Amino acid sequence: MELEFSLDYFMSDNFEIHQEINVVNIKNTTVIEERIAVPSLKVDKFKNVLLYILEKCAGKPNVGEAVLYKLLYFADFNYYELYEGHLNGAKYKKLPYGPVPQILNTIINQMVERGLLKRLKTKYHGYPQTRYLPLEKANLDKLKASETAILDHVIQQMSGWYAATIRNYSHKDLPWLA
Repeated sequence: MELEFSLDYFMSDNFEIHQEINVVNIKNTTVIEERIAVPSLKVDKFKNVLLYILEKCAGKPNVGEAVLYKLLYFADFNYYELYEGHLNGAKYKKLPYGPVPQILNTIINQMVERGLLKRLKTKYHGYPQTRYLPLEKANLDKLKASETAILDHVIQQMSGWYAATIRNYSHKDLPWLA
């Protein structure tokens, strides 16, 4: 930014406080657009992401609701960080045990009613656990290669973690801290 006066002139007695302002030619200025990304839920995509994660984690006894919620969160936010777009468009609620997709229970209940998922109540290390088993495969035609790459990375990195471990990790994540 050019002030169009010198420091000597500014410090002198001749410096005028009230001056005419030169209008800048708008044609020569660059407008910077600010991008505000508000998630828009893609239910079909969300269901396929959920089925994909559950398929990959079906044999892991630690993957109950708590771990599943965090896997969805990290997949969505890691995707956004790399591609500046929303993986499934879910909005996340900040709860004491970590982020949870707001619409998740409604979608899971629909999927259970339609026979796409089975809900199991079990115990894991003496604690009650709700698990979901996929009864249908994810439609991979609905998922991009970049999306499955992020999902695979998150699953490979975090699906073996205990609920407390992934919860504590999520509490250090920047979107959670914001």
